[in-house]
Amino acid sequence: MISRLLHSFLVALLLFLPGALPASSQSESPAGAITAMPGAGDDQAIEQRINGIYDQLDGLSGISVVVRSGVVNLNGTVTEASLATKAEELAGRVDGVVAVQNNLTEETALEERLVPVYERLQARLSQGVNYLPLALVALLVWMLASAAGLLIARFEWPWNRLTPNAFIADLVRQLIRILFFTIGIVLALDVLGATAVIGTLLGAAGIVGLAVGFAVRDTVENYIASIMLSIRQPFNPKDFVRIEGYEGFVISLTSRATILMEKDGNHIRIPNAIVFKSTLVNFSTNPRRRFVFELGVDAESNLDKALDVGLMTLRRQEFILQDPSPDAWIEALGDSNVVLSFVGWIDQTRTDFQKARSEAMRLVKLALESNGFSLPEPIYRLRFDDAPALENLLPDRQEGDRERGKITRKEAAFPQSAEVPNDTEADRDLEKQVELERKAAQSDDLLDEHAPKEFGAKSAR
Repeated sequence: MISRLLHSFLVALLLFLPGALPASSQSESPAGAITAMPGAGDDQAIEQRINGIYDQLDGLSGISVVVRSGVVNLNGTVTEASLATKAEELAGRVDGVVAVQNNLTEETALEERLVPVYERLQARLSQGVNYLPLALVALLVWMLASAAGLLIARFEWPWNRLTPNAFIADLVRQLIRILFFTIGIVLALDVLGATAVIGTLLGAAGIVGLAVGFAVRDTVENYIASIMLSIRQPFNPKDFVRIEGYEGFVISLTSRATILMEKDGNHIRIPNAIVFKSTLVNFSTNPRRRFVFELGVDAESNLDKALDVGLMTLRRQEFILQDPSPDAWIEALGDSNVVLSFVGWIDQTRTDFQKARSEAMRLVKLALESNGFSLPEPIYRLRFDDAPALENLLPDRQEGDRERGKITRKEAAFPQSAEVPNDTEADRDLEKQVELERKAAQSDDLLDEHAPKEFGAKSAR
């Protein structure tokens, strides 16, 4: 009883589950797009029509067609499964066909499967031989177009004349080569009648270019910045600049980075993208440069006289320019002193900046001390609670000690040592090292001394 109920349940499950039963090989009623000969309802006519169609198609001529009451039975073997599907589809499109019973099987014999492949290869080889003269013509067209681009790009005069520097001129030459190369490909494809391939190639090139652009984004950014810097020319070789807090002499500008030499001889390599976006200070653009230093004097000093002594000292020095003239002012009031600021200008072509500033500080300090101005030290106040007076603890001081520290007012006097300043001549050793580095560099330099400068001024030399 239980086995009978189980059997009935399984039968019902197989009936109601979709796809549980094998699908019929008969096709649905066809649309009838192919017109049969007169009397299409006749089975013999339908059979002749289908056989006539199959005889005209490769791989279908060996199919046996039998029509009974509008039902087409297809028997035989085919070399590919797609041919069986194609045969069924064609038979179903004939007028008068009610259904198609596809009994075709795929050929499994090796020699039978290889025959169509061999025939296709032979046909394509024959087609390639026929296309060989046309392919040679297309190749010749491409070669002529590419050769024309190479020839035009070899000329230097027009591109050097039209572009601001040699780097841009070389870039224009590269673009001309690529342009003529592309034109040659388009013309060759047009000769071959394969212009539809151009769209495919452009689409693939766009996708590849996008992927490569994301992968080498930093490199592309540096290269574009190199182009902009070569056009702007913000500095010359051997200029002393400050970029992103780094100071040094410019060695070269490459397609990837700007190379500096610090004063201690170290090389600094800064990516051009950073150089282009950063604040750039070029100390060599203007040959005149100002130095500033501060000195403190006693709060009870005659400040007017102190400023006059410092200015007179600066004006007496040959390495300090008189136009613009030196200047001085009170910078700040401290707890125990007054801070004075002194300013002087030098010519960088003859004078070293650091040496001049150092020597000016020495001379002004010496002049102030020679005229009774002391440079005070910090004063600290000590408090003693419930302790004997300090006078009882300290030894007796002489009257001269009590008077020490007082400023004596007298006319400005300049000691002999202040009359002979130290050497302040500009040091060109680092510039010579930079020049040697430039001569030994293997990479091309994008800097051009003859190109228009961004600042419109000549560098200090």
